[in-house]
Amino acid sequence: MTDLATHVFTGLGVLFFLAGSVGFLRFPDIFSRLHALTKADNLGLGFIALGVAFQAGSWRQVALLALIWALVLLAAGTVSQLVARHALRERDGR
Repeated sequence: MTDLATHVFTGLGVLFFLAGSVGFLRFPDIFSRLHALTKADNLGLGFIALGVAFQAGSWRQVALLALIWALVLLAAGTVSQLVARHALRERDGR
């Protein structure tokens, strides 16, 4: 049963990564691209971490996966905000 859960959640994560990549390539401006990429990638990584957590040998490994996901969430939000601010300033000529 844990193998099935691993496959399902990892597959969902891959689908979200794929959707974010397609959105990044298809959307017209940087702000739409950032929105699609950060939302989908954060969910994709969360589903992959959840799928891998079913195969973890201990609660310590599960906690480490959750910590990694939380750090990536913080970093992705910060970086996308900085990129969007820079793009907005470039667009406005400041």
